Formats: sequence, structure tokens, C-alpha cells
Amino acid sequence: STSIMTNPTLRADTQHDSDQFISDAAKGTLPAVSFLKPGNDDGHPGYSTLAAFESFAARAITAIQNNAKLWRSTAIFVTMDESGGYYDSGYIQPVSFFGDGPRVPLIVVSPYARKGAVDHTYNDHVSILKFIEANWGLSPLTSYSEDNLPNPTPEAYVPQDRPAIGDLLTMFNFRHPDYAKVQLP
Repeated sequence: STSIMTNPTLRADTQHDSDQFISDAAKGTLPAVSFLKPGNDDGHPGYSTLAAFESFAARAITAIQNNAKLWRSTAIFVTMDESGGYYDSGYIQPVSFFGDGPRVPLIVVSPYARKGAVDHTYNDHVSILKFIEANWGLSPLTSYSEDNLPNPTPEAYVPQDRPAIGDLLTMFNFRHPDYAKVQLP
């Protein structure tokens, strides 16, 4: 992160605004993985609203869905940082010395997402990295990073084999795609 974010040339190659994302989606020139972070429309209490975040997410999702070729091979993960600032009393697994954070909402938007399903597998933000690694057959970042933790038993809210963090694959059904558009508020 430091090697990229402190180098103006490298930063210009990696950091773009949402308008550029929308344009690249329309042209079908998005990279294999994109992270799209909202600005002041992130839904955090105090200076934003959930409606602003929903609008931000809907615009990005619609841009992907409007490119049929791109939509057929896309998984979109919509999540929040620090659970949007709201308290959650759910189970927090001690994955490291620092523990893990509170549960946060995560929505999967994909033609391969399990429709109407709520997955109870223990996941966290590292799960997105584990999904990328599983999807492209990549090794974990380091020998000691949390993406090395095993996958928990699917649907286990409190993993029996802890510490364990899922790779989000339990949220998909890759045999039966549904290419219909998702209706967002």
C-alpha cells in the first residue's frame, strides 16, 4: 500500500473515481478485480445517509448489468466498513491477537449468487481476498496472513474449527446462473 499510495505515477494507475468505473464498465475494460469505495456517500452516520450509499451502489451495479458480457462473469460484493458505525452484538471470533470486528452487512450481486439465501458461514473482510485467491487459484499473501485460515464449516455461525474465515464460495450456485437484473431501491 505504501509503495503505491506514495508514488504519484503508480497511484494514478490504480486510483480512479466512480465515473471512470462506470465508463470502463460500459466499454468492458474493467480489470479482473476492482474495488470501488464511495466518498461522502458511504452511508456513515453523521455526514452521510444509507440512501446515498444505496444510490452509489445501485449506479455501479447497474453499470455492470448493462454490459451483458461483463455481467455474465461478475461477482459484486457490497459491504460496509465498521458495520456503518452501528453496534452489533453477534459472535466475534478471536482470529488474532487483535480479534475480529463486529458483523457487517455483505450482499452478493451476481448471476451466480444463491437467490434469496442468507449464508451464516463466518466471513469477514478477508473473505473477499480469499474469494479472489480461490477464484484465480492464487496463493495466500503471506504465510502468516489471515487469508491462510481454513474455511469454516459452511453455515456455521460459530465455527467449530476456529479460527476460520470463509471464502464466500458458499454464497454462489455456479450451476444455475440467473442473468436477470437485480432491482435495487
